[in-house]
Amino acid sequence: MLYKNFINGEWLAGDGEKPNINPSDHADLIGVYAQADRRQAAAAVAAARAAFEPWQAVGIQERHDILDRIGSEILARREELGRLLSREEGKTLPEGIGEVARAGMVFKYFAGEVLRPGGEHLPSVRPGVDVEVSREPVGVVAVIAPWNFPIAIPAWKIAPALACGNCVLFKPAGLVPGSAWALTEIITRSGLPAGVFNLVMGSGAEVGAALIESPQVDALTFTGSNAVGRSLAPQMVARGARVQLEMGGKNPLVVLDDADLDVAVHCAIQGAFYSTGQRCTASSRLIATDGIHDRFVQEMVEKMQTLRVDDALKEGTDIGPVVDQAQLDQDLAYLRLGRDEGARLAYGGELLSRDKEGFYLSPALFTDTDNSMRINREEIFGPIATVIRVKDYEAALAVANDTEFGLTSGIVTTSLKHASDFKKRAQAGLVMINLPTAGVDYHVPFGGRKGSSFGPREQGSYAREFFTIVKTAYTAP
Repeated sequence: MLYKNFINGEWLAGDGEKPNINPSDHADLIGVYAQADRRQAAAAVAAARAAFEPWQAVGIQERHDILDRIGSEILARREELGRLLSREEGKTLPEGIGEVARAGMVFKYFAGEVLRPGGEHLPSVRPGVDVEVSREPVGVVAVIAPWNFPIAIPAWKIAPALACGNCVLFKPAGLVPGSAWALTEIITRSGLPAGVFNLVMGSGAEVGAALIESPQVDALTFTGSNAVGRSLAPQMVARGARVQLEMGGKNPLVVLDDADLDVAVHCAIQGAFYSTGQRCTASSRLIATDGIHDRFVQEMVEKMQTLRVDDALKEGTDIGPVVDQAQLDQDLAYLRLGRDEGARLAYGGELLSRDKEGFYLSPALFTDTDNSMRINREEIFGPIATVIRVKDYEAALAVANDTEFGLTSGIVTTSLKHASDFKKRAQAGLVMINLPTAGVDYHVPFGGRKGSSFGPREQGSYAREFFTIVKTAYTAP
């Protein structure tokens, strides 16, 4: 079956086609997906622009109902959609179902936010003058989403954009068109007018560039690599468009001498290796103080030996495959680099054979590393973690902050003093105390500092900061 793009209320074939292959089973063709070109991207932009004025005038009850219907259908189909997600992205079935449920909840949340638009009515400093502060939609918003969360991240971009009265151009990652198409198909039945939401599948060089360069696109929200994000920002700013970037991390998890060892190992295993380590919030640097270092490493290796790497859909699988050959090659390159830099591979990092051909890699743990090594400076985006040994809390905090990234930072400790201090001094947008660095709520802001993020926060009520423009109106009698 050919899965088509959705432009101006119509399903349209593209300029080309691309197969979608299961990373757990290379013989499993999920489907063939149409690839848009610049011409179709331009048509989608024109449709969104034409639909904007009438859409922003739609009442809040109707907008609420539309988003609520989308959320309800996603939740009702969570197991079906979760299975599709796990087939194409490779995270385990429980993770896939959980991600779909999160997407449904996001739409439900922003359905509620539609009915809470906010605003202020204030007296002026001039007698007899009233002041009103309100928010209006930005206009046409391009959504460029990554492959690692193929329905949750699009949901937390698309839902607030629509809730605030914007029109949307959605370009999913080329590796995961199935989840994007399924989400689109649900959205098409929600009651949205033609042109308000458009799906344009295709390459970044064709579709992505067309959206970024179009003067009719008022804002871009992007999640992806630091290198790509940094290249997009100047282009958007140069023409006065809004830009919101989430660009990854090199996240530390500090383990202090007083930590509960079981909690520390759980946080490190879950944060570093689940979802195959393919999360921008993954715990890639494990910073352990002298008194607990050796016991922590021993317990980590023992736990890693019990993790089952297999088909994402198979019951009992803890870690699925790497998403594709290019990502697997990158992981293997960093494994070689770590050895070349003098790190000790304490466990893992082996290619695995399973019943079906897939991109299987055992989770890897490097020890004897220091923070100057490239494996501790660059985002690997795979099931690879390093351990850095430090003297005490102050040294651990310094190493944790010594990175160009600043997305999430965690600590495991039973000391209220150190936990409180870490919350204040950790240079990250998200701080986790006795929790994995990966795992966030949808009703509170998400985003980082330094090279991890640019622009207003995502999620929760803070999402409106990007998707709306503040207007101040003065009225005299």
